[in-house]
Amino acid sequence: MERQTAAMRELSRRAIPEPAVVSGDVTAPIEQARLERRRQAAATEAAALRRARAERAARKGQAADGAIGRAARASRLGRTA
Repeated sequence: MERQTAAMRELSRRAIPEPAVVSGDVTAPIEQARLERRRQAAATEAAALRRARAERAARKGQAADGAIGRAARASRLGRTA
């Protein structure tokens, strides 16, 4: 019986080899994928914030241009009237 058990264990070891010893610096593949997803999410969030800030600045610029244009027209009208 022990001989059969030893033979089965040997076959199992050949079929499913033990993973190599991983040093502490090397992360597991699932951790690497998780870190990459976090990096991509952070980059996407940063890009969205930059885009939103640029759009907000453009809207404020247009509003300021409109206010300046109205003020300039009003002052010209005031002079001619």
